[in-house]
Amino acid sequence: MDKLNTTFARRLLISHLVTTIDRPSVPALMAETGWPRRTIQDVIKAIPGIGIQIHFKQDGRRNNDGYYVIDGWGAIDPSWLSQNVVKIKRSIN
Repeated sequence: MDKLNTTFARRLLISHLVTTIDRPSVPALMAETGWPRRTIQDVIKAIPGIGIQIHFKQDGRRNNDGYYVIDGWGAIDPSWLSQNVVKIKRSIN
């Protein structure tokens, strides 16, 4: 698989995880994927580039206390994403 498709698949996977794991923070996403912090941060930063609206919801006193929330899916169908997450994971590996 070429780099462009892997990049797109990573964005889809992180978007899916944001809606399916409890309190999807960077550390929680790292634990779920096994990816380094910088990769997770880069993918999150790039998600709006595919039309998905994502933001960090502050939930605590410290700056990094909180988690990510998806506000809108754009052209991506979240039910399709849920049904195809195994294929997406395979394409990344």
